Amino acid sequence: MAADKGEISARETKEVVLGFLEDAEPWQLRSPQFPSKVGGRPAWLSLRDLPSFPEVECEICRLPMAFLLQVYAPIPGQDRSFHRTLFLFCCKTPDCYTRNDNKCMKVFRSQLPRRNEFYPYDPPPEEEPPNDPEMDQSVLPISGVKLCWVCGCPGSKACSRCHAVTYCSKHHQTLHWKLAHKRECCSQACSVTTSPFLFPEYELVTEPEEKDVKDEGKTKQDKREEANAEGIIDCPSLADTLAETDLEEMALHETEDNKIFQRFKKRIAAEPHQVLRYSRGGSPLWVLSQHIPSDQDVPPCTCGAKRIFEFQVMPQLLNSLNVDSTGASIDWGTLSVYTCSVSCDCENCYYPEFIWKQDFSSEQHM
Repeated sequence: MAADKGEISARETKEVVLGFLEDAEPWQLRSPQFPSKVGGRPAWLSLRDLPSFPEVECEICRLPMAFLLQVYAPIPGQDRSFHRTLFLFCCKTPDCYTRNDNKCMKVFRSQLPRRNEFYPYDPPPEEEPPNDPEMDQSVLPISGVKLCWVCGCPGSKACSRCHAVTYCSKHHQTLHWKLAHKRECCSQACSVTTSPFLFPEYELVTEPEEKDVKDEGKTKQDKREEANAEGIIDCPSLADTLAETDLEEMALHETEDNKIFQRFKKRIAAEPHQVLRYSRGGSPLWVLSQHIPSDQDVPPCTCGAKRIFEFQVMPQLLNSLNVDSTGASIDWGTLSVYTCSVSCDCENCYYPEFIWKQDFSSEQHM
C-alpha cells in the first residue's frame, strides 16, 4: 500500500480518502510537522486559547476526556484555512458508551493563515532537523501555555509541593500522584515518562479509495439500497424507530439493518484496516439503517453556515487503542464529524464542531 502523509485536501468532494495507522518517529508527530495522528498528546495547531477542562469534559460522567485523533485538512485557496486541523476527544469511561448519543465525544477545529505567529512561512523539513532536542511536553513554545502531564491539555493546577508539574483537573492530578508522582515529587527522578491515560500513538497516513468497477452490474434497487447505507437518501430517525412497535415493522428494520451492514462490510472489504474515511461534503458509510441524522439533527455553525460531513472514524480503530476488556469497554459503530461548510474564521482559537455516534446495536437508546 503506497500511502501518503496524513495531509488531506479539504475541498468539497465526493471522493473518499482512507486513513491507515503507521508507526512514526516522535519528531514527525509534533506540531511543526502538521501531523494527522492517533493517540498520544495533541499536537496543537494554534498555540493559544486551547480547549481546557471543562471544555474537554464528558457530559455524562464529567471526567476529562482523552485525545483520540487529529486530522490535518487545510482548504485549498482559503488563506484563513491554510493550516487547518480537526481534533477529536473521547471519554474513557465504558459506561458512557451504553447510550447511542454523542455526549461522550467532542471535536474542535483550529486553523491559521500561512503567515502566523507560530510557524514558518515555508513548509517544514521532511527530515529530522539536526541536533533537534526533545520537545518539552509540559509547556507550549511561544505562548507559554502549561500542559497537563496526564493528557496534554492546558494545565492550570500545579502540584502544591514541587510546583513543577501541572494538571488540567484534580482527577488527573490524583491519577499521576498514585502512578508515580507520590514517589518522585520534589526529586529529579522520572520513572514514568508516558501517561497510561493516553491512547497508543500512531501516524495517520492516507490514500484514495479505489472505485469498484463492479458497480456497472448493479440494479437500480442495489444502488438505491447502497445510497441508503451511505446516508444519501432519507432514513428513519431514532424517534420514528422507537415509535414503531409493530412486530412486522420491527422485523423489517432488522432485515434492513442486515442489508446496510452487509453493504458496510462489502465497501470496506478491499481495505479492511482502514480506520478513517474522509470525504468533505460527501456522505458517511453507516452501519445501521437506524439512528442516522437528518439535516435538522446536525446544527448549523454559529456563523450561520450549514455544517457538512467531513470524515468518519471506523470501528477498526478500536483494535489499536488497547481498550479491550472482559467487561464493558468503549465502543462505537462509526463516528461522523460535521464541520462548518465555509470553515469560518477561528484564528487562534479552537472552535467546537459536531459529531454523531452510531452504534452497532439499535437497542442502545438516547
